[in-house]
Amino acid sequence: MRLLSYNIHKGIGGRDRRYQLERVIGVIEQENPDIICLHEVDRNVKRSRFNNQPKIFTDYFNMQESLYQLNVKLKTGGYGNLIMSRWNFLSQHQISLKNKWRKARGAQIVMIDSPEGAFQLVNFHLGLAEKERHWQINHLLTHRLFQEGNGYPTVIVGDTNDWRNTLAKGTFSEHEFQEVTQPPSRFRSFPAYMPVGTLDKAFVRGAITIKNAKVAKSILAKQASDHLPLVIDFHLNGSETIS
Repeated sequence: MRLLSYNIHKGIGGRDRRYQLERVIGVIEQENPDIICLHEVDRNVKRSRFNNQPKIFTDYFNMQESLYQLNVKLKTGGYGNLIMSRWNFLSQHQISLKNKWRKARGAQIVMIDSPEGAFQLVNFHLGLAEKERHWQINHLLTHRLFQEGNGYPTVIVGDTNDWRNTLAKGTFSEHEFQEVTQPPSRFRSFPAYMPVGTLDKAFVRGAITIKNAKVAKSILAKQASDHLPLVIDFHLNGSETIS
């Protein structure tokens, strides 16, 4: 199974600042994922021609399931997170990760009925302040809607804004999650044209084996957004070893 996690920057290129959503679509197509987790997806915003990006993506990829979470509301429309999956959702929840006086953030929690069994997936976009991020992870992992999936293999992905790579050793470790995106030097994803920060991360818990994990670095990916996408190939097979 292949999962792609990607901050698309509203479809605006990181260097040329041009809005060309077709570039983002092309980057995703290059990787052919089964599950797509996107961040900064616009809906009805002037900078992106008032496009309904969630509908454009879901119509184009025509996957079995999709779920959009509008987090940041603007004068018209706003932006947020989007999950698309080849396989059915057995359950779906969306929770707020907003900390007072900070930009609204959110997490999507879905149970996916994959060919290898059911597993829990979380897609999120965390805040800019370190204390805020640690609060957000604690809030997520102790939330009753997340804990409904306890006992199932779990994958958590997204744009963490974790420049100093401190999240894995904190609450994630306390809840027995392992970081897939390590060492950080192998997973630099921001800025796309010359990446220095490992901001897009993945964490797993339970019966999951990671077969391969990479940051996609095609020429198109370096143009389409200010982030590079994270791609993870994994199986549910009773093993908890990360390879």
